[in-house]
Amino acid sequence: MVAFGVVSLFADMVYEGMRSVAGPLLGSLGASAAVVGLVTGAGEALALVLRLAAGPWADRTGGHWRATFVGYALTAVCVPLLAVTPFVGAAGLGLASTLMLLERTGKAVRSPSKSALLAGVAQQVGRGRGFAVHKALDQVGALLGPLVVAALVATTDLTWPAFLALALPGALAMVLLVQLRRRAPAGPPAAGPGPDVATVAVSTARLPRSFYLMATGVSASTFALMTFGVISFHLVEAGLLSLVTVPLLYAAAMAVEAVAALGTGWAYDHVGARVLLLLPPAAAVVAPLSLSTTLGTAVAGVLVWGAATGVQDSTVKAWVADLVPRERLGTGYGVFAAFQGAAALAGGTVAGVLYAEHLVALVALVAGLQVGALALLWRALHPRR
Repeated sequence: MVAFGVVSLFADMVYEGMRSVAGPLLGSLGASAAVVGLVTGAGEALALVLRLAAGPWADRTGGHWRATFVGYALTAVCVPLLAVTPFVGAAGLGLASTLMLLERTGKAVRSPSKSALLAGVAQQVGRGRGFAVHKALDQVGALLGPLVVAALVATTDLTWPAFLALALPGALAMVLLVQLRRRAPAGPPAAGPGPDVATVAVSTARLPRSFYLMATGVSASTFALMTFGVISFHLVEAGLLSLVTVPLLYAAAMAVEAVAALGTGWAYDHVGARVLLLLPPAAAVVAPLSLSTTLGTAVAGVLVWGAATGVQDSTVKAWVADLVPRERLGTGYGVFAAFQGAAALAGGTVAGVLYAEHLVALVALVAGLQVGALALLWRALHPRR
């Protein structure tokens, strides 16, 4: 668990460092708010929807480690290549968008397999606690990456040296992953060549109804959280923060995310999944706060965004593991991610389109969705007999 957390620490330095300035980078290359919302929303959608294929593939072939390696390699390569985008003229925006989408594809390829591997290990210490500890280590990297980017942008007044510097933690993540694979077991059972009848029956069984209720409710909250690309674009466009200070605020949000993951993970092991009923109310206030024209209010919104994201990325995964049979964990995480991916794409796009002229409509839409999310999560906790 800790070893995987250290790998994630270095990988998070890479892609969270990139995400902290993704909106301003795309804006500097000529993107509008709608384009930023579309690209970043599509990236989050790819990172989630493609898990629908990646998870079952890993369960069917036993290729959990293979998928984990490929996914981390895409992140380690694509983010440093963003350093060349300011030097290719009109092609810069297209190249940057493509690299960001490829990086998110890597996230999709590795995440179901990594989560399935972690779920097996975390069962020994409590899944809420296990995923929370991993998330906390993960968030150390999410904190350090934006700080490195902020320092280099402040020193050079340029973004490309920061992207180039992120090649180092990417390389370290790959080296540590190789070492971890040599010492770790093969991973959770998966159907491979010549499975027995019992394994086939489990692997093709339907996922439980409570799982789909939970996935739909959490996805409604994902829609409300938008993407940080839209939020950071707003912070710079509205003159609330400079390009240098945006990564610092993002780093603060990552610190809050780690604390929220640890707190709700502990609560999950002690009081159960009902702790996740806190997610819709938190998501409901992100848009009106973070898209405010007042700095203090916007900062508060970003911190709430970090807390809600921490719950989604850690404690919710423990609930998935408790709802889905162990033999179908990769599939369960893939299906769950597909729900979230569709919501991320819709949320990022809608937020980008409504941001300028229809903010009140955006806030009302988000609030209504969170009422529905709360009802769905409640029903998932109390299924009909």
